[in-house]
Amino acid sequence: MKIRTIRQTLIYNLAVLPMILFGCLTVSEAGPGLYLELAAGKQARQNCVVSIPVPEIFKNQKHLTLFRLDNKREIPVQIGQAGEQNELVWILRDPLAAGATRKYQLLTGGAGGPQTEQVTVSDDGEHLNVKVAEKPVLTYNHAIVKAPRRDEAYYDKSGYIHPLYTPSGKVISDDFNPDHAHQHGIMLSWRKIIFEGRENNGWDQKSQLGKVEHNQVNSFSGGPVFGSFTTTIDHVDLTKQSGPVTMLKETWRVRVYALDEQFLFDIRSTQKCATDQPVTIDKIHYGGMTVRGHADWHGADAYNYLTSEGKDKLNGNQSRPAWVEMYGRLGAETAGIAILDHPGNFRFPQPVRLHPTMPYFCFAVAALDPFTIEPGKTFVSRYRYYVHDGKPNAEQDQRLWEDYAQPPQVKIISAP
Repeated sequence: MKIRTIRQTLIYNLAVLPMILFGCLTVSEAGPGLYLELAAGKQARQNCVVSIPVPEIFKNQKHLTLFRLDNKREIPVQIGQAGEQNELVWILRDPLAAGATRKYQLLTGGAGGPQTEQVTVSDDGEHLNVKVAEKPVLTYNHAIVKAPRRDEAYYDKSGYIHPLYTPSGKVISDDFNPDHAHQHGIMLSWRKIIFEGRENNGWDQKSQLGKVEHNQVNSFSGGPVFGSFTTTIDHVDLTKQSGPVTMLKETWRVRVYALDEQFLFDIRSTQKCATDQPVTIDKIHYGGMTVRGHADWHGADAYNYLTSEGKDKLNGNQSRPAWVEMYGRLGAETAGIAILDHPGNFRFPQPVRLHPTMPYFCFAVAALDPFTIEPGKTFVSRYRYYVHDGKPNAEQDQRLWEDYAQPPQVKIISAP
């Protein structure tokens, strides 16, 4: 038998070690790499979204590969747009105890080709339809959805989400309900706006003082970790004598994560002036990021709220919680939808309008005082949505908010 020299053995080990650790991935396929350490922080984590800025050495890469070092498994990872710098996103699926850490290696290239696209986004010409593992999650309406009554055509609407589904496939949102036909699924509208000295109303379409409508689809894509789309939405003044004028340009970035037992998605709204004139959102107790619940929930006994402060429809209105869940029965079972308020939002924690007899609520930031969006500046609002089957669970909602507000920290380390 031929005996290897120490030098030969060392060369051999260096060649095969990456293949032992990472299956069929070879050194030539992998390229440069970094070691990362994720710290859970003060709370345990599971099914938690993790994101970091793409490291400088990978800034021009389109595809990266991530491995857990403790079990040598590849973790789906995806690069997403986040302002001027892209970010790397994955989901920490397996439990990680409070105070614990987990180590990874991040490499260029990959062994098995493109990762499976768990979240899909498709455009049928009128809607963007998002699915996770073939389960429908939500539909964004970019074409005009006509009001059921044509003598009320002023209610025609675009630039909003409906239907919204639970993981079991039940629709949980509503649209054009006769009691308040201007409430549409998930929408963001301002009730009282001052523009060029005139009062405007983008909330109640019946007033015909203003409207909020889709302008364009900027991009959409699916992926192994999330699917996303960005759209432009116009807030239009209808009071000007010379004709309609767009006051605000709004961009929605919606990101739906690859979780199919519960649905989790983010909406980031960025508003800016469309002219050289400021836009003032006047003080009023409602308006803003809004969700309208299922028609079956209409009536005081059919639904309720749960807030991060333990309040409900009887005592939660105009409180300032970190999150709100609205829930009720859909068929034989209970289901719920929660909105988590990001701590970076203006006036966090924002006041909420919890309607006591109608299944809708909104984060009503204008309930405190007027505020003005100045030309050249942006007004950013961030919310995370959690949709589930079953009864609400305050501990789960709080854990999800902590994941959103104080996500795990990741740092580059020199060696595992």
